[in-house]
Amino acid sequence: MNRSKSHNSKMPRTDSAGETDLHSDVYRLVGDSKPPDIKMKGESSWVAGIQMFASFLLAGFGMVAASLLLDVVQHWQVFMQVSEVYILVPALLGLKGNLEMTLASRLSTHAHLGHLDTSLSTLVIGNLCLIQCQAVLVGFLAAMAAIAMGWIPDGQFDIHHTLLLCASSVLTASFASFILGLIMIGVVVISKNLNINPDNIATPIAASLGDLTTLALLSWIASLLYRSIGTSIVLPSIIILVGAVLVPVCGYTAWKNTFTRQALDEGWVPVVSAMVISSAGGLILDYTVSQYKGIAVFQLVINGIGGNMVAVHASRLSTSLHTGQKEGSIIGGTTKMLLLMVIPGQLIFIYTIGYLKAGHTSLTPIFILIYMAAALLQVFLLLSISHWMVVWMWKLGMDPDNSAIPYLTALGDLLGTALLGLAFYILYAIGDKDSDLGD
Repeated sequence: MNRSKSHNSKMPRTDSAGETDLHSDVYRLVGDSKPPDIKMKGESSWVAGIQMFASFLLAGFGMVAASLLLDVVQHWQVFMQVSEVYILVPALLGLKGNLEMTLASRLSTHAHLGHLDTSLSTLVIGNLCLIQCQAVLVGFLAAMAAIAMGWIPDGQFDIHHTLLLCASSVLTASFASFILGLIMIGVVVISKNLNINPDNIATPIAASLGDLTTLALLSWIASLLYRSIGTSIVLPSIIILVGAVLVPVCGYTAWKNTFTRQALDEGWVPVVSAMVISSAGGLILDYTVSQYKGIAVFQLVINGIGGNMVAVHASRLSTSLHTGQKEGSIIGGTTKMLLLMVIPGQLIFIYTIGYLKAGHTSLTPIFILIYMAAALLQVFLLLSISHWMVVWMWKLGMDPDNSAIPYLTALGDLLGTALLGLAFYILYAIGDKDSDLGD
């Protein structure tokens, strides 16, 4: 098949005024001859700011809770005896997080388009099957990456460890996706009923609940399966086979659903590409941690906040395009609000870190100044890239709700880690290094 022809078939139609009308295709497919004249309800900057900032705080404290949970479970026997499980954690959390955030972005757009009122059951079935299909494959991919990273250094391959990792990752991804998918649907529906803009809160909530839920399930499932390691490979094998059956069944259901067909087609490349981009950030982090031990805990904060902010920006911009608004009409104000939130948001979390006596760095005035400069530059670059990327995808006929967020959050990890490393280098160079900075 000619690739250009098949791609052009998904291009959004253009009306006489030159505005895209992609959502009218969905209405035609589900049986409505003409979509309603949809306009997003106006919201004051003050209300939008409160909604976004509250969701950022929730996401941040969810990230802190996940970190505390990891600090506990890393001492469990399965983590100590099967070291690849620890390697699996960041890969699985990163990949799963992208699935939940793209789901949140899609559902927010559907809420504004009125699809929750007309086709809620179709949306629920399609999206639950879609993320189930994606999650099982993502879980297997994350397990393979962990197995490879664990095998390469010493060259030893253990079939029991391999089956344990694959089964734990696939089962965790499947359960977490089903639970979080239902939660995100509930969040968007309740937000709509309470006149809260889901674009402002859904993606950060997905990020905060996603890490905590996935890590808790992975730890519990891996521990249960570890009890059978060395005695039987039947249970892990059955779990993997069931996952292999789920993929085509759920994939076919999602393909037949008019709301999720395009997402099934477009969603794979961004998720895998995001993993590659994040791996580059991991290489930078590996180098900087060896030089400055105090950087690790701040890396979680700068990347977490930056990723959540750019996800909200992309979600709001995608909704504005789907609803036929000029993107500049609301995104300019969104960009300013998000930039204004960087300083208070970062201060809350770095002082929380200081209060908990985490990390190895004292919060001196010069440290806070340089750290804030790095955080502001990271968010500014991310928001600029987000605006360009979302509009570019829209013009190519791609749905930004399906594709933009994985790239942007991965770039957030890369930029945040690089800029934070530069900040610590500058601090070290100018002599603002207390006895524990860089030790």
